[in-house]
Amino acid sequence: MRAMQQWLDRFCYKHPRLGIPGLMRYIVIGNVLVYLLDMFSIGGGAMGSSLFSFNTAAILSGQVWRLVTFIFVPYSSQGIFFFAITLYFYYFIGNALEREWGANKFTVFYFFGVLLNLLIGFLVGGASMYYVNMSMFFAFATLYPDLQFLLFFIIPVKAKWLAWIDGAYFAIAVIQYLLAGRFLLALIPIVAILNYLLFFASDIGNLFSGMKRRAQWKAQTRRGPSYGGPKVVNFHDRKTQTKENYLHRCAVCGKTDVSDPRMEFRYCSRCNGYYCYCADHINSHVHIQ
Repeated sequence: MRAMQQWLDRFCYKHPRLGIPGLMRYIVIGNVLVYLLDMFSIGGGAMGSSLFSFNTAAILSGQVWRLVTFIFVPYSSQGIFFFAITLYFYYFIGNALEREWGANKFTVFYFFGVLLNLLIGFLVGGASMYYVNMSMFFAFATLYPDLQFLLFFIIPVKAKWLAWIDGAYFAIAVIQYLLAGRFLLALIPIVAILNYLLFFASDIGNLFSGMKRRAQWKAQTRRGPSYGGPKVVNFHDRKTQTKENYLHRCAVCGKTDVSDPRMEFRYCSRCNGYYCYCADHINSHVHIQ
């Protein structure tokens, strides 16, 4: 997974013209147009969705536009209020990812999910972008874990906890498909998660290794020097440990996961190379080209 992520990062860097600036704006506009076409169809039929959705038989008979237009077909069970909230959510998350990554990497991320959906679509006879759009929140929560949202417009909840709820929703969907004997349909939410993992394998590994180190450091600190724990020292004075034992080192300030076990470290995909930055500098450093 990590090798695949590194390859994708290099691919995005070498092909900057693949990006579609403001991609989510076009996705949202397309969803709105199809939704309105469904709403005002004569006889109450969903003309837009039936004309543009993924349909294997129709595609094989020559309606190849469905390979692209299914991206704009909204989730059918949404009322107009939740449809509007959902589109705003997609737009906000997509723009945040594009600002963080750049248009080319976000475009590759989104259309890699489209490609995986197409492959599954030919197996199961249909495809939808619902789970891929939902999986964008995993990417957002990985980049901005402590950003707060107002749940039900009242309760402040950090993005990382909402991501766990989103993950539970995906797991329930997979289990329901499996229990119903619809094994191929269970692949639809799974490939959406796979798309996320392909782009965030290193980040997830770094996150869990950092959590493990912080837990070990806290346990040793509570025991104290009399019970084999470390002496209480200033993090920035532990130079003897930073020379050999650290895994991550900020390219700007020099902090490491040894000198500051509580710090989070991330790798920048926009720098020309494999450069690590602490949480204080991941969004403020000058990209190395």
